[in-house]
Amino acid sequence: MARYRLAMFDFDGTLADSFGWFAATLREITPRYRLTPMDDAQLQALRGLDARTIMQRLDLPWWKLPMVTREMRRRMRGDIAGIVPFDGVDTLLASLKSRGVSIAIVTSNSPGNVRAVLGESAMAHVDALEGDISIFGKPARLRKMLKRFDCPPRDAAYIGDEIRDAQAAAALGMDFIGVGWGYTRAEALQAHARLEVCADSQSLLAAISAE
Repeated sequence: MARYRLAMFDFDGTLADSFGWFAATLREITPRYRLTPMDDAQLQALRGLDARTIMQRLDLPWWKLPMVTREMRRRMRGDIAGIVPFDGVDTLLASLKSRGVSIAIVTSNSPGNVRAVLGESAMAHVDALEGDISIFGKPARLRKMLKRFDCPPRDAAYIGDEIRDAQAAAALGMDFIGVGWGYTRAEALQAHARLEVCADSQSLLAAISAE
């Protein structure tokens, strides 16, 4: 029997290799939204910070956030062919399903972008998808998923690559499993994670499905 009945995944930086696209697109929209320009070193520094601090560094006020989020989603739809899943995602999801683990995706990105990037093969293993979530709206959607699967928090885990993902899981008393290949550097993410941050898909599979 697997450690968790329900594995809920973030998308960008967890299942989809989109940080390079994000960095390039952020530079493109910076003049339009009058954000603080970032060079390569400054962008890398953002990878050690939580979402609120990142907004402060970018000079992104709360009232602009919905507009910027919609713009990023729209631009991703146009660039979707250049965004791919991380290696091993399909195998990871299939292996979890074979162990009796239910799989959900809970993301700020749009459901259409998720389906387009993962493709039919990987999506065949996904039992539920919640998208278009506001940047700090994940706790409510995670709670909704727990109710949908009639799963107590102790039997579920949220898998993500950002500090806000860890905070969302903690708000519900769920385990958070961090991945070290996403938007936030592993050492910064580890400070907010009770479990070891995973270095590859095999260690992630073991963390979710081990008895």
